[in-house]
Amino acid sequence: PLVQPLASVQPVFAVRTFQTTPKVLDESLEQAAKFIGAGCATVGVAGSGAGIGTVFGSLVEGYARNPSLKNQLFSYCVLGFALSEAMGLFCLMIAFMILFAL
Repeated sequence: PLVQPLASVQPVFAVRTFQTTPKVLDESLEQAAKFIGAGCATVGVAGSGAGIGTVFGSLVEGYARNPSLKNQLFSYCVLGFALSEAMGLFCLMIAFMILFAL
């Protein structure tokens, strides 16, 4: 017989399965993103180093211009150093939070 019953007819369309990425690939991608984020967060530490160098360079220049203001210049220098160092430490803290807390 040329006519076949409907039960033996194969479907014409292809069946697709839902594909997911393996768990190992997800974890490595997350780890890579953490490293990139922490690296971007530590760029501010270089800015802190440049700021500290600028503060102490200005202190030496101020000493050379007017040695009688030595105590006042030094107190401003310590304040500038503390603020610049604090910004560097904040950047470092954010980098450690990205790596170990998230």
